[in-house]
Amino acid sequence: MNNLGYACINHGLSSLPKSKRVTTNRSMIKRTFAEKGTPYVSELVLQNVKDLYKILNWNESHNIKFFRISSDLFPWASEYQLEDLPNFKDIVYWLQKSGDYTKTHSHRLTFHPGPYNKLCSSDPRIINNTVKDLNYHAQVFDIMGLSSTPYNKINIHVGATYGDKPSTAQSFCRNFKQLSTSCKTRLTVENDDKASMWSTRELYSSIYDQIGIPIVFDYHHHQFCTGGLSVEEALSLALSTWGDTRPVTHYSQSRSEEYKDPRIKPQAHSDSYWSTPNTYGMTFDIMLECKHKELGLQKMRQLMKEIK
Repeated sequence: MNNLGYACINHGLSSLPKSKRVTTNRSMIKRTFAEKGTPYVSELVLQNVKDLYKILNWNESHNIKFFRISSDLFPWASEYQLEDLPNFKDIVYWLQKSGDYTKTHSHRLTFHPGPYNKLCSSDPRIINNTVKDLNYHAQVFDIMGLSSTPYNKINIHVGATYGDKPSTAQSFCRNFKQLSTSCKTRLTVENDDKASMWSTRELYSSIYDQIGIPIVFDYHHHQFCTGGLSVEEALSLALSTWGDTRPVTHYSQSRSEEYKDPRIKPQAHSDSYWSTPNTYGMTFDIMLECKHKELGLQKMRQLMKEIK
């Protein structure tokens, strides 16, 4: 069975009136952070981690066992040590409560840090910030007591080519070694949606063969950057990198096709779904990346049921 998940925001819960809203995306602009500092950050984080627990309970009640946590859980996390937050003890309590719930109910939680994370950069400042940010994600999973494996993955893109893919890949692999052990054992890398960027085949030969991190296959991205492989070939190649851990793929469809509007960038994600991914008889978890979040997941379940 291929488990379905959704990413970061529960559309229904986050759309409730403000007093009842449930979200883990409370954040702030840089100016507010500079003015209010970590005391205000700490207040937002505590609300975020309390609501993470509520979302997991909602997911369980709807038989959803796979969820991507928002990287906004700790706003501006690279600018402070988590332990320095005034409410850190309470934050730890709620993270551990969510971690225990996750394990008791056999949920899978993952992260997908933002595109500003570039392990391939030649800029020491960017590398330093990337290492801080990725390690923060691993620390959150450590506090929650979740596995130090790609089962609880921290997924990123290589992020650039700088006109020299071999050298860029070498930089990525070299800077990977600066990460904490708990981050390195969770890190995964994803294929891109531009022909000039990184295909599944290139990730396999340039990244996986060097440092052994699994490849997350993105169906939608593959059509723009095939690497000369069919969907089935690229999917199979990516799945082969996961060892004993159940693999993850990403699935979305084109917003341009959804709205029949050629002015929309074809890479843009759709709101919902009208067809299902071909799994070619293989088993893995599918992170659904449509804009309608859990509503899209429910639509996908309906489509899969109709096929049966």
